[in-house]
Amino acid sequence: MAGGKASARQKMINLMYLVFIAMMAMNMSKEVLSAFGLMEAKFADSNASTADRNELLLTDLVEKGKEKPKEFSVPSARAQQTEIASDKFYKYLETLKQDIIREGNYKPTENGKLPFEAMDKTDILDEAWFTGDRLTKKGQEVMSNIEEYKKSILAVLSKDESYRGTADDFKKTFNTDKVTNKDGKKIDWLDYHFQGFPAIASYTKLTAMQNDVRVAQANMLNLFLGKVVTEATTLNNYKAIVLPEKSAFFAGEQFQGRVVIGKYANVPPTKLVVQGKEIDLSKAIDSSGAATLDFNVGNVGEHKIEGEFTFIENGKELPIKIDANYVVVPRPNSATISADKMNVVYRGVPNPMTISFAGVPDNKVSASGSGLSKVGGQGKYVVRAGTGKQMTINVTATLDDGSKATDSKTFRIKDIPAPTGTISGQTGVVKLPKRNVEVGTVSAKLDDFVFDLPIQTTSFKIKVQGQPTVNVAGTKMNAQAKAAIKRARKGDNITIFDIKAKIQGNNSYRLKNVSPVVVEVTN
Repeated sequence: MAGGKASARQKMINLMYLVFIAMMAMNMSKEVLSAFGLMEAKFADSNASTADRNELLLTDLVEKGKEKPKEFSVPSARAQQTEIASDKFYKYLETLKQDIIREGNYKPTENGKLPFEAMDKTDILDEAWFTGDRLTKKGQEVMSNIEEYKKSILAVLSKDESYRGTADDFKKTFNTDKVTNKDGKKIDWLDYHFQGFPAIASYTKLTAMQNDVRVAQANMLNLFLGKVVTEATTLNNYKAIVLPEKSAFFAGEQFQGRVVIGKYANVPPTKLVVQGKEIDLSKAIDSSGAATLDFNVGNVGEHKIEGEFTFIENGKELPIKIDANYVVVPRPNSATISADKMNVVYRGVPNPMTISFAGVPDNKVSASGSGLSKVGGQGKYVVRAGTGKQMTINVTATLDDGSKATDSKTFRIKDIPAPTGTISGQTGVVKLPKRNVEVGTVSAKLDDFVFDLPIQTTSFKIKVQGQPTVNVAGTKMNAQAKAAIKRARKGDNITIFDIKAKIQGNNSYRLKNVSPVVVEVTN
């Protein structure tokens, strides 16, 4: 078109045509690149929504595995295995996509999307994954991760013959055999799909592979759930369950309860035998498929319920055994009454108690006694003891048949023991320097008492050997006491006595006399 015989004008026209064709090619390239970008965005959105659905399916399976391990533990474990392998490979593919973004120095546009039209470089993966007709270490790593993922998934799908179809589909989706190119030559799978392509095309292919991972994972989760449903719906997997109205019965009572198949399967039986006696189905079976039982429970002790449900499945009789236990206990004639701290109650403090009646719910138990009140909670009471040396608590229980059972117990009432005086935390006869006595705190405490009571010291007296007694208010030495202490000599005794103390928040109760503290001066 630009031959030597053409005129200058023709050469100019030809050049313009070339420029025009090049411009068209450039515009077409941008459109193609944008198309790849739009495809990538579609795949990314699909991956996010599929991941959410997969998470719900997996959570459902895991919960079922905990609630009904016999039916769901194996599918749950297999689902979690495929989840781990899929997430690992998905995240690895994401690192490959980030390599493209980093090496190409591609920055998001103003709308947060990738710069599709600028992602036309072909050398990013060409240099990273390929060298001549071989793969680089990075290229070998890519193939190794694909094969590792395939091996992990197929190891799970190979454990059950019913998974064969899903396994075959998975192999086709992630087939990495050599591919025949347009020239009829077989080349490596990675070379065929990624060498010489623009960055946006490779990036989109990796996102598409991530989509394959999420879809394969969804197929497997549905496979595991579907298999469980198939196994769970057959009557062969149901068990006859006896549901008594209560866990224990009094001697002579009538047993009341229900026998059900699985989760109250609404499957009408053709025959029901319990304890060797055939039951009238028209009267015993309710709308949920449960059978109502009514017979004398017998003597005190453990008893078995034996029998058989008979159903029709696939035109044949299907017998299901009934095998359960129940316990008969004696009627209660005594209450359980215990002081949470000791076998006594103390004046001046709220004494916690737990009061119950064996086999009787808390709302049918009432208790009474001087200073007794309920404080909430199952059988929780408080006793505030008054005068005297003992008190009695009476308990009444209303049984299921409306009859009453009563009991009572007597408790000793004791005073709070006498507190022990302290100086700087020390008691009895102690050796201290004068300075320690001057700055020390005088207080009182209850040694080895069952209640942790806050004791407040209000005043005390101090007697330094050879000097008059000094009265002190509060817990610290006043100026007069400090002056007397300063005049003490080594070996002199300082006696702290007549310590006045009270229980914080309870001014009405008078504590017993506080024991004194004697200090031998050491300097």
